[in-house]
Amino acid sequence: MSQTNSNEMKSSRLSARACLAPLTFFLSAAALALMLSPAHVLAQQKTFQVSDTEKIVSVSDPQISPDDKSIAVVVGHINMKEDGTDTEIMLIDIASGTKRVMTSGHKHASSPRWSPNGDRLAFVAAGDEGKDATPQVFVLRMDGGDAKKITDAPDGVEQFAWRPDGAMIAYVTPDPADKKAIEAHHDAFEVGDTDFLETAAAQSSHVWLVPADGGEAKRVTSGTWSLPIVFPPSPPASPLSWSPDGKTLLITRQETAEPGDGDMTTLQMLDVDSGKMRKLTSHAHLESAGVLSPDGSQVAYWYNKDGDANNQVEIFVAPTSGGDGIDVTRSIDRDIQRAVWMPDGKSLLVGGHDGTGTSLWLVSLDGSARKLHIGDLEPSWSFWVDMMVGPKGDFAFTASSANHPAELYYMTSTDASPRQLTNYNDWISSDALADVKPIEWQGPNGFHEDGIIDYPPGFSKDSKYPLVLLIHGGPQASSTTGFDVFGQLIAAQGYLVFQPNYRGSDNLGNAYQRAIYRDAGDGPGRDVMAGLAAVEKMGNVDTDKIGVSGWSYGGYMTSWMIGHYHIWKAAVSGAAVNDLVQEAAISDSNRSDYASMGGSPWVGDNWKIYRDESPITYASQIKTPTLILCDVGDFRVPIPQSFEMYHALKDNGVTTEFYAYPVSGHFPGDPIRREDVMTRWTGWLNRYLK
Repeated sequence: MSQTNSNEMKSSRLSARACLAPLTFFLSAAALALMLSPAHVLAQQKTFQVSDTEKIVSVSDPQISPDDKSIAVVVGHINMKEDGTDTEIMLIDIASGTKRVMTSGHKHASSPRWSPNGDRLAFVAAGDEGKDATPQVFVLRMDGGDAKKITDAPDGVEQFAWRPDGAMIAYVTPDPADKKAIEAHHDAFEVGDTDFLETAAAQSSHVWLVPADGGEAKRVTSGTWSLPIVFPPSPPASPLSWSPDGKTLLITRQETAEPGDGDMTTLQMLDVDSGKMRKLTSHAHLESAGVLSPDGSQVAYWYNKDGDANNQVEIFVAPTSGGDGIDVTRSIDRDIQRAVWMPDGKSLLVGGHDGTGTSLWLVSLDGSARKLHIGDLEPSWSFWVDMMVGPKGDFAFTASSANHPAELYYMTSTDASPRQLTNYNDWISSDALADVKPIEWQGPNGFHEDGIIDYPPGFSKDSKYPLVLLIHGGPQASSTTGFDVFGQLIAAQGYLVFQPNYRGSDNLGNAYQRAIYRDAGDGPGRDVMAGLAAVEKMGNVDTDKIGVSGWSYGGYMTSWMIGHYHIWKAAVSGAAVNDLVQEAAISDSNRSDYASMGGSPWVGDNWKIYRDESPITYASQIKTPTLILCDVGDFRVPIPQSFEMYHALKDNGVTTEFYAYPVSGHFPGDPIRREDVMTRWTGWLNRYLK
């Protein structure tokens, strides 16, 4: 489940994008280990600490140059002094690995995109570095000179794309609010399917064109409909995709600008000269992420299996002349989170969660699929797989491993082995880290289930350890063996950390993912308990010291578990969905909740299922000391949910503390507050489990 003034709040929402992206890790003390015993090696190493998160460098959005010689990539460094992340675009030479900064003078650069012939690089950065700076498009010539700002969108640029001739750039920006009316206090607005934090009517986002060398911008689309606007944790907005002749854009049209209507999306072919649109398929909703094939004759797009929002996303390929096309990824039976055309237009590179990993497949248009061999690498995922295909069928992706945060990798072809091009996070090899291993068990309802265990540094199979459940959010997500900051931090305190994948997770096929339909807590709770029993069979769990924790849907599951099972000595419930009726009424995902629960809570007898599956219904049964955390400006899981649980626990004499962060977003986006969350989380566990 995933404003002070409205513009400030929307800006804060956009800045929250990288909250809990999965990371990875690599312990490379091989030479030292040859000379010293494992115990001695561990004694010389410190464990992973909250302060170490300040040193993690993020690497994202790789873009291979048209000449196939270099990769532009976004590199982020934590800036504790300014409580933010400074991002710059680096140019990585593929052959030598040498690096060059391309965006000097811009502290928050992102979205590098090559011009079609590679002579220029466009990117998004703050139009100025002042307090009210908005993101604008800049163009940098590769033969030298300073980057030139070519857009001046009052509310900033959300995304952009080069026209194939390199002469123009299409971009998306929100329509500005009527400031004169607002200043005159004529500011009442009609409320639609939005969250309760909105202070103004939702603004539609539309397509504009601007010369790549700068000049007057031209509006292409208008109306009360909108291109989709997404806020983290979510995948990026559906991209703009040009036809080869530069006359048509493939876009995703959302019928209103309200965030709760995010399922009302269809693919449209937009004539950029006239602004006229043509609907591509017969579907009425749930289409997104459309990308045209290299020759422009076909489009690959996301669509939930059988048009049911409870099902996994699959990739359809349809002719641009019209028609629904065919599902090319059904044989994979996984929730696909990215699809990129190969240069020949005959196959697609796709990716998604697969068991306790993230896999990449090469999929032919006839539906046959081949999994790529990428070893223990975990392609970076935040409801999206961070990869890009080059002009010769080579590709770049960012990925982590169990003991190493994300780096940039490159493969010459789908048959090659990945080659690491960056080493920003090699410093982490000096830390003693948790060993991360998959675990499987037979769950209720015949499901074969899985999860991962983080073993504390220095783990001994002859010892017993307190155990902490760390339950993932989503619920359409999963716990994998990629580098996980929270798992490593908790394990470093001397805990076994169990991260279960319960029904609703997106890693074990469609039947498992949709099994959460109208069964939000009970079935997943039994899955978690079956997994816990499998962990306990190992013989290393101190069964008198078990805690449970999670954020978002992980917070929901935490609240559910402490209301139904009474084995926990401590709980941390972060941004928890405690009241499903309230969630359906005031969150930004309000209408999508209807799909998972079988309809509105105010229609027929649906109210009962909402109440039965709400953790707050069982609050009087909770005895576990519970830490509650939430952002004041959380539009995804609004903070009244946390207030409800806090008062319910207090009034029933349960030990509880509640801390709120005075920021927007579903998780604090700045490093200081993120560290505070981690410190309070581990501190609460230590208070009751040690």
